[in-house]
Amino acid sequence: MTLYRQLIIFTVVLFLLLFTGTWYAKLANTRTFLTNQLESHVQDTATSLALSISPHVAQKDLTVVEGMINALFDRGYYQKITFADPRGKVLIERTLPVRVEDVPQWFVALVPLKTPEAVSDVMAGWNQGGSILVKSHPGYAYATLWSEVISMTVWFAACAAFLLLAAAVGLRILLKPLAAVERQADALCRKEYQLQESLPRTREFKSVVEAMNRMTVKVKEMFEEQAATAQGLQERAYQDPVTLLGNRRLFESQVNADLARQEPNGCGVLLLLRIHGLEALNQKKGLQAGDDLVKRVATLLQNAVKPYADTALSRLTGGDFGIFIPDISPSEGGIIATEIAAQLGRVAMEKIALSDDIGHLGLATYQGSTTLPRLLAEADLALSAALQKGANSFEARAVTGETETLPQGQQHWKDALVRALEERRIRLDAQGVIENGPGRKLVQLELFARVMQENGEALDAALFMPVAERLKLVSAIDRMVIEEALKVDYRRLGVERVAINLSPTSLEDDLFRTWLYAFLKALPGGAPRVNFEFSEFAAVQHLNNIREFGAAVRDCGHGIGLDHYGRSFSKLGYLQSLHPEYVKIDRAYTGELSGGENDSRFYVASLCSVAHSIDIKVVAEGVESEAQAAILKELNLDAMQGYFFGRPQPLSSYPAVR
Repeated sequence: MTLYRQLIIFTVVLFLLLFTGTWYAKLANTRTFLTNQLESHVQDTATSLALSISPHVAQKDLTVVEGMINALFDRGYYQKITFADPRGKVLIERTLPVRVEDVPQWFVALVPLKTPEAVSDVMAGWNQGGSILVKSHPGYAYATLWSEVISMTVWFAACAAFLLLAAAVGLRILLKPLAAVERQADALCRKEYQLQESLPRTREFKSVVEAMNRMTVKVKEMFEEQAATAQGLQERAYQDPVTLLGNRRLFESQVNADLARQEPNGCGVLLLLRIHGLEALNQKKGLQAGDDLVKRVATLLQNAVKPYADTALSRLTGGDFGIFIPDISPSEGGIIATEIAAQLGRVAMEKIALSDDIGHLGLATYQGSTTLPRLLAEADLALSAALQKGANSFEARAVTGETETLPQGQQHWKDALVRALEERRIRLDAQGVIENGPGRKLVQLELFARVMQENGEALDAALFMPVAERLKLVSAIDRMVIEEALKVDYRRLGVERVAINLSPTSLEDDLFRTWLYAFLKALPGGAPRVNFEFSEFAAVQHLNNIREFGAAVRDCGHGIGLDHYGRSFSKLGYLQSLHPEYVKIDRAYTGELSGGENDSRFYVASLCSVAHSIDIKVVAEGVESEAQAAILKELNLDAMQGYFFGRPQPLSSYPAVR
């Protein structure tokens, strides 16, 4: 019970006690007064009546005496009037039954009134002629007493209503600082650091507010210190200080992790870009001019690969950049290389380099299993060939022959995707997320969408989604995936949560959002809780949209998560406003974990500390060995996911709980 309610109840109890005491005292005083009035009135009546009838009694004219008694009795104030002779024989008697009208019987029983009576002698000359007995009727006294009680109760009720209203308003004003402290404490639980600028005048409340403000500032400083520590570890170990992209170490870790998880028929591209004349530019115009050129090229590369969430983009050495994009076709890689080459030509027009030949690209495509050294070697050979083709050009080489099963060209892709959507040729694969505990409990299933080609081959989402983005088919694909995913009875699988990857582009579609919110609200009671996953890169690029989306789906009982966390060098502070249910550490950091105390281990530990301080869970993806799982368990992660626990398999054949 709140303090406000307790004070209101206390005030009401005090008022009731005061009212009860006052009401009882007033009732007792009124009853005493009325009793005294009745006694005085009945005595006066007996005396005056005895004097009035004395002459007629002396003359023994009882008819006149009876008439006078009747005239007085008929006024209704008396219960009984009798006239008796000197020997006590009643000669005249008038009585009236006691009936109290317009007064509740319970009140008559609760408040008894003593009915007074008086006797007066009647003289006949110098002798006693008889006696008069007058007994008062209590009806009028009860009516007066009841009317007084009603008036008093109404008055007290009006006073009580006014006082309670005044007390409610006054207490609310007086306790307003406590309500502000409560809101501040709730915000602190949500990891929102609100300070009260206006201090209350009450000394005790002022001390409490000042203490809360100090605690809020201290907790905020602790979070910022933890975030800065984790950010510093990541930057020193994995970030290029000039372009703020990843360095060669991070690039190799990301590429090796992606290649290790791919299926035997996986595909992708690796691009090498080399800036020409960088050393000469540094010598002629200074190091700042060289840095400006490198930053400009880094920016155009970031823009070129923005639609591809799983991209590894890093500055390898001086003027060399590496781009690795898994799960895209060779033709898609050619489109990217063509766009980058065109952008290099535009940079040349800005005259920030010594010549119009900004750089060249080497593109290596692969189909099937391969290694990073092989890809780098092929890309380097392609880069050497591009040098012979002219300024700002590219060349492509294939590690293995291009597959003929993939659609070639944009129109073929569009036709294939449209037919797949019309025929609902979507297959969902599932991979478990395992709790970091002794029982290794399955806490969530992550679902991966595959488009089934007409020949029965499956296309990974990473392969067709970039094409779908350009063809504006993303929201249609996401809608179909969600519909198919939530048709399944997950209770037989023993899970209550599923993760579905969602494209930020779909959130820009008003019709899709309207449909999704209505769909989620209409789900039956046994439906699983859905965590919609976004890559960290997408979350940073579309922060406002995803924040609003997260708030909306939480109202429906669902949530959001971040995938590939750590691949972008984003400040950790945005986690506080976005507040996902969990973050998944990118497999590049998981792959570097070993028994020693290395940078990845420190970074993962720091990230866990920051995330846990704002109630965000941490999941490690790409766990491939028992050794990695053991290290991650020591680092206090919440859950793990990877081939060590099981590869993705069709949801329709996922083993049920026994």
